[in-house]
Amino acid sequence: MRKAAVLFLAFSCCVCNAQVNENNDKVDQCSGSTGCFETCSLNCVTQSLGALGKTVTNMAEKVTHLETKLQKAENDVLELRSLIGGTPQVAFSAALRDSGSGNIGPFSTATPLKYKRVFSNTGNSYNPSTGIFTAVVKGTYFFRFSMFNNLDPVPNSVASLMKNGVRLTSVWDTSGSDANDMGSNAVVIALEVGDNVYVELPANRVLYDDAMNYNTFSGFLLFTT
Repeated sequence: MRKAAVLFLAFSCCVCNAQVNENNDKVDQCSGSTGCFETCSLNCVTQSLGALGKTVTNMAEKVTHLETKLQKAENDVLELRSLIGGTPQVAFSAALRDSGSGNIGPFSTATPLKYKRVFSNTGNSYNPSTGIFTAVVKGTYFFRFSMFNNLDPVPNSVASLMKNGVRLTSVWDTSGSDANDMGSNAVVIALEVGDNVYVELPANRVLYDDAMNYNTFSGFLLFTT
């Protein structure tokens, strides 16, 4: 190692540029002689060490960058292992109103109900902005919803649980003169990744809700398939 360093310094000195006087005239040029070594050694060593220092700094920065990427890759692998090897946790529950009271609807077309007061949303599969649950895990799920009718003299309330636009089950109250009626329904259903489940208010139908949270929508994963 010491011999290599000496040879490197000697080579560096032998390739030094010519000394130039104030009139830019060439005075002397290194040719590998002892005199050249004595004249150029300090400059050559300084330049060589400077170049080596920059190289080491660049290498250290690259090593740090690679270590950061490796750590991120290891974290990603651990996360994937937890998703593959662990038991997915998917569950949510929400109420229709987050404030206020009164009727919801009627709408001119069938409309997904947006349950805005979220009690829990493990797995973040339920979107309160749309009212839609989207399956991110293939499996068998349980869903339940409740409905409270409108407080008008004649009830006009219908709510349906939907899967990808197809009606699964409903709660209905559109006749009679009694008020303050409510009901619920539930299903157990297999879902593929990307399937959507939501509660729909048909066209021209009305629900009532207030701070008592009569209308709810809940679901959870029973097991993967």
